[in-house]
Amino acid sequence: MFFVSSERIPEGVGFQTFGPTHLIWLTAGVIACVVACIFFRKLSDTQRKKTLKVLGSYIFLQEMVKNLVLILLGDFGWGYLPFHLCGINILLITFDTFKQVKTVRSFLYYFAIPGAALALLFPNWTSMPVWNFFHIHSFTIHFLLVLYPLLLVTTGQVATDLVSALKGVGLLVAMAIPVYGLNLLWDTNFMFLMEPDSGNPLEFFQDLLGSHLWGFPILLPVVILVMYIPVLIVKKAKARKALRQI
Repeated sequence: MFFVSSERIPEGVGFQTFGPTHLIWLTAGVIACVVACIFFRKLSDTQRKKTLKVLGSYIFLQEMVKNLVLILLGDFGWGYLPFHLCGINILLITFDTFKQVKTVRSFLYYFAIPGAALALLFPNWTSMPVWNFFHIHSFTIHFLLVLYPLLLVTTGQVATDLVSALKGVGLLVAMAIPVYGLNLLWDTNFMFLMEPDSGNPLEFFQDLLGSHLWGFPILLPVVILVMYIPVLIVKKAKARKALRQI
């Protein structure tokens, strides 16, 4: 049962969304991310760079191991290629370990964190039992996708202004166009451009407006606003601290 993919897993062995198993994972992951950020802030610049390279390399390696397991099981298909948002973020994090680009890092903050967080809150791997490779991989990889940009932003290594956020939207649209073409070519659903996944918030727009695609222009500004609020809070706190020191 440990190395059984979702294609072959029997029914009734998974977990419930927001059930005990799910809540334990969420609680443990949040605590781990907070502790990691605290320790990361205490490191020197050199140590931070090394840590990010190790973490980025591990994220890429973990995803490749998952693909290798699927290939050995004979269950690897087009849908497992890294063209979902989280898969793209894995590639961007790998890129970031070699070359740091302002727009990429802003993209990771504004879209990798909420994208992975939504995947953790509404997992599509609920059919997998606790003691299963793909169950463990899915939770850990998504928490790592949250953690990497969190480490960057908590040490001031990300441009979080709204202009950078808009550039991130441009990058997202630029990636969505060829991904849509791949969906048509391979009959896949990368980035949920063809249909909403079960339990995905995009289902609401499918039911209400007749197409889940309306959710993207509506939700994107909301996501940016939610991610920008902590930035505003920190800026105001720093401004108040500076005034007190005058």
